[in-house]
Amino acid sequence: MKHYICDLCGYEYDPEVGDPDNGIAPGTAFEDLPEDWVCPVCGASKESFSEV
Repeated sequence: MKHYICDLCGYEYDPEVGDPDNGIAPGTAFEDLPEDWVCPVCGASKESFSEV
């Protein structure tokens, strides 16, 4: 699965880990994240992420 990085703060979304603190299970692809999901570090929207 592809990794994505936040252009604003550098947080890297790893689909193998997910975002369990915000209800995103491990194995969730970035494309499958809810549209209202935001960066857990800085609050940036999905549009602020770039594929690594």
